[in-house]
Amino acid sequence: MFLGTYSPRLDEKGRVILPAKYREELAEGLVLTRGQERCIYVFSRAEFEKTHEQMQRSPISSRRTRDYLRVFLSGASDEVPDKQGRVTIPPALRDYAGLDRELIVIGVGARAEIWDATAWVDYLAASEDSFSDTDEENMPGIN
Repeated sequence: MFLGTYSPRLDEKGRVILPAKYREELAEGLVLTRGQERCIYVFSRAEFEKTHEQMQRSPISSRRTRDYLRVFLSGASDEVPDKQGRVTIPPALRDYAGLDRELIVIGVGARAEIWDATAWVDYLAASEDSFSDTDEENMPGIN
């Protein structure tokens, strides 16, 4: 499970050092893809396969399904971290997420997300009020 917030830097070759707590789960490989809110989703290969299987259950006759799958899968990139725990973020994904040198990597349970540091601060500031207002009606099962 991915938890926490980390502040790595993007190097000149477009690589990021994965948080040490994430490395074992991602050591055999990972998938990077476009995330919502212009971040990059980071899945272990196994979790990406589970997510893809869930998506495949949606009817292909649904335009929303087709559109989502196209955007989600066309941006996907298989990567394997090097011995130092670094992974290269492809240029198209760096552009999509507007990544600069300063990054934020957050754990979101089954996946991690990579954000431009400024974009993350802005997102968090805009989302904290709605987080405080969340109740049982909006998040069933959360007490």
